[in-house]
Amino acid sequence: MKVIGRKEKISLPELGLKLVWAKVDTGAYTSSIHAENIRTEIRNGKEVLVFQALLPGHKSYSGEELVFEQFREKKVKNSFGHGESRYLIETQMELAGEKFDAEITLSDRSSMKNAILLGRKILRKRFLVDVSGMNLAKAYRK
Repeated sequence: MKVIGRKEKISLPELGLKLVWAKVDTGAYTSSIHAENIRTEIRNGKEVLVFQALLPGHKSYSGEELVFEQFREKKVKNSFGHGESRYLIETQMELAGEKFDAEITLSDRSSMKNAILLGRKILRKRFLVDVSGMNLAKAYRK
């Protein structure tokens, strides 16, 4: 297993994000990304999820609306312990030289310090977390 730190740079190619900071949170089960203008629409007779994954200030942030045909709703407990329904997408993630499919919920993280949170589900059986380090995954990037 590869060792990563408490904060890592990840890429989400389908969202147009390359090497953006994410906080590793072993207390969270699912991963999450800050999104705004989240809505469903009917396009070409099919329901799609439309949103903006917001990381203003990052060089790869375009502000473009993203459209996902494959999505679902999931009940999750937020950081305050309250249950809420969030949209969940599956997208490719790149971390520590590994590429894999990851489930990510969309939520309003505007009041949080980190726009992306990595939960246990994607870490399990892939990575060990050294909480004393940051950006340890760079050693594995090609």
